[in-house]
Amino acid sequence: MFDDVLDRARRWVGDWLAGLGERPVGVPLAPAAMRARLDGELPEEGEPASQVLEDLAAAVEPGLVASAGPRYFGFVTGGALPAALGADWMVTAADQNAAVYAMSPAAAVVEETAGRWVLDLLGLPGDATVGFGTGAQMANVSCLAAARRALLLTRGWDVESDGLADAPVPTVVIGEQAHATLLQALRLLGLGSGRAVRVPVDDQGRMRADALRARLDGVTGPVLVCAQAGNVDTGASDPFAAIADALAARGGEAWLHVDGAFGLWAAAAPGRRHLVAGVERADSWAVDAHKWLNVPYDCGMAVVRDRAALAGALTTSAAYIGFGELDPSSRVPESSRRARATPVYAALRSLGRRGVADLVERCCTLARQAADELGRHPEIEVLNAVELNQVLFRPRHGDARELADAVQRDGTCWIGTSVWDGRPALRLSVSNWSTTPADVTRSTDRVLALVEAAGQR
Repeated sequence: MFDDVLDRARRWVGDWLAGLGERPVGVPLAPAAMRARLDGELPEEGEPASQVLEDLAAAVEPGLVASAGPRYFGFVTGGALPAALGADWMVTAADQNAAVYAMSPAAAVVEETAGRWVLDLLGLPGDATVGFGTGAQMANVSCLAAARRALLLTRGWDVESDGLADAPVPTVVIGEQAHATLLQALRLLGLGSGRAVRVPVDDQGRMRADALRARLDGVTGPVLVCAQAGNVDTGASDPFAAIADALAARGGEAWLHVDGAFGLWAAAAPGRRHLVAGVERADSWAVDAHKWLNVPYDCGMAVVRDRAALAGALTTSAAYIGFGELDPSSRVPESSRRARATPVYAALRSLGRRGVADLVERCCTLARQAADELGRHPEIEVLNAVELNQVLFRPRHGDARELADAVQRDGTCWIGTSVWDGRPALRLSVSNWSTTPADVTRSTDRVLALVEAAGQR
């Protein structure tokens, strides 16, 4: 029954992967053109599965972005390691609901093991608990839900039972360049992004510890500080040890959370670990696997020191089911869910400790190469220190967004835009396991050629 369908899918996958390295990275396809290929009427009668895949492959191919390829430098997007890709196929074929141990003992124990390995790699407390969700967005939600519960319980308030009306809501403190997903988590949890106290940052986007202490002066009651490992523009991380010191006197009425979607992986590389020094002193951490660990979408991890706080915030129950500590969905908001930890397990086992460190170091070295190659041109200004895998730059003359549009239309590589110091800039992120020095040079050469072309007009 499945042979023809799986054979057809396998042929398409083989062709896609074989051409990924040379495929134009951007896809300048208008929405109307894409809809014309897909947006027909629902057929009255069903069609053979193999024919559906044949037609689907032909229809979607022009609209697929080579974001898994070696010259996609946008949005801190990784590729998919071979072992992780294969494991993800196995997850789909096995079709396990990884909500509870009883529904898939294999999925539960794989998740337990992968979580333990992640804690070890990142130097986080070995007794912390790890939940596997869709990405750093929901990992932030999970961690902050645990923080909200723990902090309100210090005031005798059960927020899961009694809600937030009249609750002694914690003071939330964030850096001025906190990521949008962190702000969204605050909104979803009723803590409000607008009421958060903003702390000034330095010239690389790091929260200033002296400014944090000044903001905390006079604040009474529970405090939730949200720090960041890996500024999305510069790659810089907040001074975690100094932040933890500023909170130490508050005891159980303070919680330090770290949004470490990609930057937390610096802890896995001995040569970059100093960039996140003190991060292990936090109470919770959010990190993506589908970014720098290069597993297929989607996978993020919520790591919380206080197991009871996370379980109390997220565990649900019904007459026919009850989640316990062995059940994966006691640690994330989703109930029905795929076995996301399986590709993580495969990726970590295929790389090993040294392989993960090498992946991080190699991407950082390639980012430095890109910065050097771009920065040698008199018309390019590199704006950040390039300590991690992010390169922030802009043309000294001309419009950064116009240059980014030209790069994206060209298709040699894909680089996105941001705003730095109130002005547009280009942001290049090296996060893919398959990127080589030649890919970087090919890309920077083309960017500089486009800069030259713009200057001649």
